[in-house]
Amino acid sequence: MTTFVPRRVDDLERLLGDPADPTNPVGTRAVLEADERAEMLEAGEKALHVFGLNAEFVPPEYGGRLTRVDHLVEVMRAVHRRDPALALGYGASSFIAGVNIWTASPGEQAARVARSLLSGGRVAVAFHELAHGNDMAGTEFTAAADGADLLLNGRKEVVTNIRRAQDLLVLARTDPRPGPRSHSLVLVDRASTPGAGIRDLPRFLSVGMRGVQLGGLEFTGVRVPATAVLGPTGAGLEIALKALQITRTALPAMATGGLDTALRTAIAHLSSRTLYGGAAIDIPHVRSVLVGVFADLLRAEAISAVGIRALHLVPGSASVYSAAVKYAVSKVLLDAMDRLAELLGAHFYLRGGPTAIFQKLLRDLAPVGFGHIARAACQMSVLPQLPLLARRSWLTGDSAPADLFALDAALPALRYDRLALHAAGRDPLAASLAAALDEPWDSSDRQLRAVAETDLAELTSLAGACAALPMTELGVDAPPEAYDLADRYIALLGRISCLQVRRHATDPFLADSPWLLAALHRSHRNTPLAGAVEDALHRELLDRFHSHRSFGLAARTLTLREENAR
Repeated sequence: MTTFVPRRVDDLERLLGDPADPTNPVGTRAVLEADERAEMLEAGEKALHVFGLNAEFVPPEYGGRLTRVDHLVEVMRAVHRRDPALALGYGASSFIAGVNIWTASPGEQAARVARSLLSGGRVAVAFHELAHGNDMAGTEFTAAADGADLLLNGRKEVVTNIRRAQDLLVLARTDPRPGPRSHSLVLVDRASTPGAGIRDLPRFLSVGMRGVQLGGLEFTGVRVPATAVLGPTGAGLEIALKALQITRTALPAMATGGLDTALRTAIAHLSSRTLYGGAAIDIPHVRSVLVGVFADLLRAEAISAVGIRALHLVPGSASVYSAAVKYAVSKVLLDAMDRLAELLGAHFYLRGGPTAIFQKLLRDLAPVGFGHIARAACQMSVLPQLPLLARRSWLTGDSAPADLFALDAALPALRYDRLALHAAGRDPLAASLAAALDEPWDSSDRQLRAVAETDLAELTSLAGACAALPMTELGVDAPPEAYDLADRYIALLGRISCLQVRRHATDPFLADSPWLLAALHRSHRNTPLAGAVEDALHRELLDRFHSHRSFGLAARTLTLREENAR
């Protein structure tokens, strides 16, 4: 098994069993029945508790297994393939909250939360207020000093697991004055907090993630000790924005597991359906769409993989790369799901039968574009950094280390203290394009080199345009043309990531050119692929389908039955 997939994923696959087995309590039938009841899959939660999933969210210094973000992502993809609601409702919400706590590095508070998670508890991150969306600086929830205590007042809404979490991480205003030091993170121990001033709000109804507890709380004069503040008072926004770089990179990467199952469902249905005297899957247009989705899944995972490795290797630039991953990967996933829905026709919304899981996946994957942080917010975080990146890095800066792209290379420990709010013009990923073109290329890669040269010309043009951006065009009221520059830059980062993953690959499929040519083509335009490229990917796609392997970079066996594990 490749090193970016930990061996314990096999253990999880065996524990969760065959999703197609109707008697499996965590199989597809049970998942759909729980969704119809708008309930969490109880058997699934029990299985994840047995596996000790919460240990994946806890750093090793506190007794957990969070040593590499790519390992965490692969574990969570195994859950997403079966039920994205289970992935979010059981664990991902605790991961989001936990990352903020580890980033704040508060010592005993972190140790206490870690102990709770390792014993099967949950922690909820209560940042969201419907009136303010992704504008965390606009948060109105207050934590006002009152002697040695804080008095909490306000509402938090649409929060996962807020009712059943043992701890709540609340973003609260601790200074009425505007500015970056106006908010703090407050860790509320629900068990030791007086309940009289806390009112549970009804669950917010949602189209997808129907079994996930999306509730809210209203606090009225709730007293907590001032020591509940994580890190320095007023550092809440800084801590949250740094932690966000980890979560907005990892969460879209996890969601590719859902697209994997959707693609598998579409292939199975179209293989069994007869149209115009033959199997529907043999229709040229159907074949092209399926291959295109396969290429997009590989592209999404390549972009994610580089962004994830950047958290470990070049954390000072993660403010840019994490936003790019969230923006690019979420769009790839959502567009791919829409194309599969078109192929399935009326079968994409059926709630019964062999394709029923698709309509659930379609609904459950929709939040990847707006959940936790919206794609538009990612654009806005990249835009003001473009001029400095263009001047300092893209054409003349230091290139990225090879390990950024070598997926099987070892990774150093995740250093939360090295995350930065601003990349300060450092972009080794973009700079690696010019460096790659200075190296010798195999003669068989002539076509790829031509694509890379075209992208370098695009990067050169983009650098000139971005370096000239005035300060008046770097904020939320920037004109559409400025946001278009951010789009072009993010697309380039995605293509460079795919190119570099292929150049540093040891796996025979990834080291070959067809998948990359397809990924680069799909990035430029959403049109059919060249015949030879499509043929090669079509053979690989069907081979993986029939051999029960994943469609992503790892191409790993999905369900290990007991007889296969011996």
